[in-house]
Amino acid sequence: MIADDLRFTTTAHPAPVDADERAARLVDPGFGRVFTDHMVTIRYAEGKGWHDAVIGPRGPLTLDPATAVFHYAQEIFEGMKAYRLDDGGIGLFRPEANARRFRQSARRMAMAELPEALFLRSIEELVRIDRDWIPAIDGGALYLRPFMIASEVFLGVKPASEYLYMVIASSVGGYFKGGAPSITIWVSGDYTRAAPGGTGAAKCGGNYASSLIAQAEAIAQGCDQVVFLDAVERRYVEELGGMNLFFVFDDGEIRTPPLGGTILPGITRESILTLAAEEGLRVSEAPYALDDWRADAASGRLRETFACGTAAVVTPVGHVASAEGRFSIGNGGPGAATLRLRERLVAIQRGAAPDPHGWVHRIA
Repeated sequence: MIADDLRFTTTAHPAPVDADERAARLVDPGFGRVFTDHMVTIRYAEGKGWHDAVIGPRGPLTLDPATAVFHYAQEIFEGMKAYRLDDGGIGLFRPEANARRFRQSARRMAMAELPEALFLRSIEELVRIDRDWIPAIDGGALYLRPFMIASEVFLGVKPASEYLYMVIASSVGGYFKGGAPSITIWVSGDYTRAAPGGTGAAKCGGNYASSLIAQAEAIAQGCDQVVFLDAVERRYVEELGGMNLFFVFDDGEIRTPPLGGTILPGITRESILTLAAEEGLRVSEAPYALDDWRADAASGRLRETFACGTAAVVTPVGHVASAEGRFSIGNGGPGAATLRLRERLVAIQRGAAPDPHGWVHRIA
């Protein structure tokens, strides 16, 4: 059977979470702690292709200790959200871009490539069955986590011949807690996220695992997030552990570090570039040195810095700390361009504003 024509077998959860209990969990779900009743699984085998597409009760996996993912880290994932739209419908934001990036990540990690149409159907089917888990709170959404692991039982260094693709869903509120108007980030001087020729442009778990020691260092320094410099010169700003960065200048320029294989091509990043141009800002993708960042903040040439990503949306950066000292951006709070871009993006995502680019994918 052709993968795009696979039919899903659906098995409803025999004991779903009670409606009252679900409502209680959705009052303040936090991020990544509250999970829905169901999940998607699709299997792949060399010579057979994609098969056994199932929507069933969410539950534990049983895997052999020799399963390849445990030993050679062939694993990729995506992050996306389903939103309750202003008219009562349910929408996804640019899921085609997630499907495309998932396939590109698979190619980089020498994994089987899931057809984009099958990726989209898997997301839609899970949202349909678990749509009641979308929180009716400010900023509430259903966070979707499609991922794929090498499931072959084999202790040999080679691309696996079997894979397991899954989708789970989590009811979420805001990513950052505490209500602070901006975040403080720590510049890592000892660690880098990715090097040329590496896996920086793939959304794979190894990129995040290698960033955790630097993130722990940031927390120990009283910061919210870590920002990495380039691996070659240790001079140019690249990205946070899980978000892209933007810089807004006093002459109307908005800049973000260029893609080149070491930075994840964020879907929110790409959307912000489009919206910023529509707002009349002069968009550029160009390197930005840490020394220039510090000097421009001191002189006032740099007015705003913000991070962006699916989870955090658009988040102002108020302060930057490093072993060399600390500096502030503007008045340390969110700037006008940051707030305007966030407002426009969220309004489109929630169906509260026109969608001229066709970014919102409605689920029937």
